Amino acid sequence: MRIVNLIENTEGREGCAYAHGLSFYVETSKHRLLLDLGPSEETLHNAEILGIDLSEIDTVILSHGHYDHSGGIMPFAKLNPDADIYMQETADAEYYADDGEKAEGGRYRYIGIDKAIAELPQVVKLQGDHRIDDELELFTIRERTHVLPFTNKRLLIKENDEFVRDDFVHEQYLVIRDGDRRILLSGCAHNGMPAILDAFTDKYGTAPDAVISGFHLMKKNKYTDEELREIIDISKELKKYPTRFFTCHCTGEPAYEIMKLTMGEQLEYVHSGEEVEYLWYIRSSQRDI
Repeated sequence: MRIVNLIENTEGREGCAYAHGLSFYVETSKHRLLLDLGPSEETLHNAEILGIDLSEIDTVILSHGHYDHSGGIMPFAKLNPDADIYMQETADAEYYADDGEKAEGGRYRYIGIDKAIAELPQVVKLQGDHRIDDELELFTIRERTHVLPFTNKRLLIKENDEFVRDDFVHEQYLVIRDGDRRILLSGCAHNGMPAILDAFTDKYGTAPDAVISGFHLMKKNKYTDEELREIIDISKELKKYPTRFFTCHCTGEPAYEIMKLTMGEQLEYVHSGEEVEYLWYIRSSQRDI
């Protein structure tokens, strides 16, 4: 298996663009796939720089309905109209960010996907969990076991001309079987990684061997003491798992450094254009969780 970060927020491989967004390229024994397509066509340019032929992609997974994960889908669809694109049917709803009353350009900023994506003939709209084949599966959160991370408070959905808190039913997670290993890929983990891991262990009866995801803990301004405690509590919760974690994008480097103090080598950051190193920590007790 090969996993490459095509684009995320921080500078990585020389020559690769970096921007607020996320896309992963994955090679398995049966598939060439993408999890998300970043904020723009820059994702495609990075793939070209990295020698990745996007015409060979057979599967695209849209992790959730935000622009920074979907902006490259329409240009990709022109290049490759045959790849199946899997999204939850609610991923094309009206999603907004509350930037505050004093924000330039208005308080509520649209952060949803290009509506044209949902009209593409290769799009497969899902309602909850879905098994693609014996190598790829998608699952969703049916019942959240933890509160949403604090950074989600400002993320909204517009319903009947009213803005309400997003419940993130449009978020889905990819599970890849690699021999006897299971690798979990997520976009932003808006539902919270502890809740996602609970759902995973409930579904599969074991912990994932590796998790690759943003944790949505980034803030533009200083963390409060309460927020710092939440970040530390999340890192302590993740450390309990015999799982290797690779993060990026919306985790933010400050939150990553805080989590790294607790998690050590169990947690690594993957920058734009970088390949995920296959250094799994597999313990004999893993299958007992």
